[in-house]
Amino acid sequence: MTDLRFHRVGVESEELLSSIDEVLTALETDRGGLALIDQLGARDVTAFCQDLSAIGGLWACFAGETIVAWALVQDQIILALYVVPAYRRQGIAKSFVTHLLESDNPPVDAYALPGDREMKSLYESIGWKARLLTMRG
Repeated sequence: MTDLRFHRVGVESEELLSSIDEVLTALETDRGGLALIDQLGARDVTAFCQDLSAIGGLWACFAGETIVAWALVQDQIILALYVVPAYRRQGIAKSFVTHLLESDNPPVDAYALPGDREMKSLYESIGWKARLLTMRG
């Protein structure tokens, strides 16, 4: 895809908020997902996104007028990166990370849940290495 545009966005898009809510809700059943949501304080998705938007951490990727991906970034950490299923395997996620790295406050870390090989591979493809594993009893 060549006509991608990456922008910081607000919470005015109900479609975006709905997508973020859907993804975070689905994460609750993934290994480590609930702990991540609790750590982020993302139980109230609208308030969480408003806070992120206020600090410039709510990003969207557009193809034309369509949101094809979004990212949540806080304190130089990519908290989440999501590509709409119909747009996957086209290099959008890597382009998004590259764009974030070229932004005025580039991320230096990113979260990937245990067992999420695709996300780990994405970050390894830009030269990042896993450096922390949290164990919980």
